[in-house]
Amino acid sequence: MAYQSLTFKGVTDAEQINRITTALMMLDGVESVEVGRHGAEIEGRVRHDDLIRAVRALKLPIDVE
Repeated sequence: MAYQSLTFKGVTDAEQINRITTALMMLDGVESVEVGRHGAEIEGRVRHDDLIRAVRALKLPIDVE
């Protein structure tokens, strides 16, 4: 299975972490997600651009790469 990482800046609380986790898990091809204040580890077959787009769609005041 493929593994990918995202890096976050500006995540401040558990609500944001929960929203990011839910958004990533909803993507087709994602098998598992571990999200923390500084980033996420994703297992599954999904494009990196789709992961970033899903987080940005939440309109949170954070940076994601």
